[in-house]
Amino acid sequence: MSTLSRDEVARVAVLARIDLTPAELDRLAGELDVIVESVARVSEVATPDVPATSHPLPLSNVFRADEPVPPLDRDEVLAQAPAARDGKFLVPQILGEE
Repeated sequence: MSTLSRDEVARVAVLARIDLTPAELDRLAGELDVIVESVARVSEVATPDVPATSHPLPLSNVFRADEPVPPLDRDEVLAQAPAARDGKFLVPQILGEE
């Protein structure tokens, strides 16, 4: 049985640059210890004949095939824009620069 000490939690918090109060350190030490024990129990059950999985349900790629298509016509696209100038979209100035 592994027991995470408050000092170990504090060390990890410093490495992660997380500022924890003493009460949070005490609470997290207990919570993280439960997690470590749960992982250890799962590791005991895992056997070589059971393949490792990253998800309980089988997943498949839902993306369409990446096939080249002709680009959109620039003049047609700019004709639908609220404003255009010199073949580019014209947008309101936001930074106050000239």
